Amino acid sequence: MKTIIIFSFLQYALLGLDLKNISTDEKWKILQEKPIKIEQLSYQGFPISRASKICEYNMLSVANLIQDLDNYPNIFKRVTHTQRLSPNIVHIVLDMPFPFAGRDYIVQFSIEQNDSSWTFSFSSVKDSVESNKAGYIRLTDAAGLWKLDKISSNTTLVTYTWNGQLLGNFPEFGLEKAWITQGNEVLEWLTLELSKKNNS
Repeated sequence: MKTIIIFSFLQYALLGLDLKNISTDEKWKILQEKPIKIEQLSYQGFPISRASKICEYNMLSVANLIQDLDNYPNIFKRVTHTQRLSPNIVHIVLDMPFPFAGRDYIVQFSIEQNDSSWTFSFSSVKDSVESNKAGYIRLTDAAGLWKLDKISSNTTLVTYTWNGQLLGNFPEFGLEKAWITQGNEVLEWLTLELSKKNNS
């Protein structure tokens, strides 16, 4: 048992928070039911949120958008800049509403897929030599995953899970509203981009 605890601590210290196995936890608190379902729980001491929605698009077209990291500023309106530091490590910069400072994070990502599901998971790179972007707060425990489940040839259940910790001067009483806003924005912007590509 002691060995497992030490291994888990070392894995977190080196690789950061990993949310791949979080779906087995059933203690989610529902924050919003429709049109996008948004839930929240505490996991390993972090506030984790997830948003889910059925999209009328095939799994591959959704996956292509999610892994198009270089195009994130054109898809997700709060992302102002992305930079690949290596094939699977990326620096992402986020705008925040006034009067809060922007956030940024550096994460390593991986992709797992089969015929019926696709998962894009990411976790902070702890030993990054990149310094904080001036005027921004570094989210040192950023982590999340995109999970796509094929419902039919043209229908996909999209679930986005992320560490809702915002750090800095963000007030705790505003976190739940921030999680709801983020869940709605991310899936609405994703759906809008899918619609644009489908109609072009």
